[in-house]
Amino acid sequence: MPMHQGFLPREGFCLDVVLGLFRKTAGNPFLVLPPVLLAHYAPKGQHWSGLHPTAAQYLDFLFYFAVVRYVSAWLSDKVRNNWVDDEYVWSKEVVLVTGGAEGIGASMAKCFAEKGITTVVMDIQPMTMQAAPRIHYFQCDIRSPASVNSVAKQIRSQVGEPTVVIQNAGVVRGKTILASEPADVRVTFEVNSMAHYWITKAFLRHMVDRDHGMVVTVSSIAAWATVPDLVDYGASKAAALAFHEGLTGELRFRYNAPRVRTVAVHPGHTQTALFTGFNQGSSFVLPALHPDTVAEAVVKQVLTGRSGTVVLPQAASILSWLRALPDWYGIRVRARAQAAMKNWSGRQVVKDVDVVEPGQTRC
Repeated sequence: MPMHQGFLPREGFCLDVVLGLFRKTAGNPFLVLPPVLLAHYAPKGQHWSGLHPTAAQYLDFLFYFAVVRYVSAWLSDKVRNNWVDDEYVWSKEVVLVTGGAEGIGASMAKCFAEKGITTVVMDIQPMTMQAAPRIHYFQCDIRSPASVNSVAKQIRSQVGEPTVVIQNAGVVRGKTILASEPADVRVTFEVNSMAHYWITKAFLRHMVDRDHGMVVTVSSIAAWATVPDLVDYGASKAAALAFHEGLTGELRFRYNAPRVRTVAVHPGHTQTALFTGFNQGSSFVLPALHPDTVAEAVVKQVLTGRSGTVVLPQAASILSWLRALPDWYGIRVRARAQAAMKNWSGRQVVKDVDVVEPGQTRC
């Protein structure tokens, strides 16, 4: 599956295209600096500034904004990575993807395998694609710590120790709070957030001992803006985000492993069977994402060997500000999304939510 190379994304013309163009041109301090210098120091530029003082002020403001944005991004990258570098030899690394039998996870597995990287898929359902030689499939009910630990031993003996763990598996029940049975809420949290603990505990020790590795947490923009019928899903994804943030802190301050990277992923509505019938609203601001778009963004971030945050569509980053905005605005924004789930008919991966694998136990 070759990486998408077109100017327009698979989703077509949208706000992300405009934002990307701005970042590469007017938002790039290295491109804005020459006209600023000309406007201040060249005779013709000074003459132009005198004739158009307002435009000259806007140009200065644009440059300062671009510089602040660039410095902020640079500083964030250094702090996220604890000011230390690390080297990944991808021919020797092992990438594990939970929920990799279908959808976004399957696209990730394909991408890694096609780049010659040994890839492990851990999923409760069978593979829905022809597995490449470098893809190794292990069936596992990740709700069960015992099952996770048992499969982890098989992976170590048959493939090797994973150095990149991508927590991608997820479920959606699509019910209101009153309609949700205890089993509905339980399975949502067990897969979307609690399994992150069991899987990380199974593989993190090796990363910490080597001070090398990466844990990728796939959360959602629902962690920032929860809508009706998705309350348990949004809450579980918010818990996953908190897990990512806490793990990042523990790696540095408790385990003395500053080179073990952490990545948070926040995709919006993606065109998978899990979200059939979901209507996010504006296709320009928040277009429905192709699974390959999300997968490629995650793969690209992993291949940098750096900690980071992936938000798709990129315009959805503004939703993270909702917590800081006053309620008169924040509540209105959430209210606009109240109809998103009215026609939802997403596929259920776990058929019997009350049953864990025979012989296995929950926490």
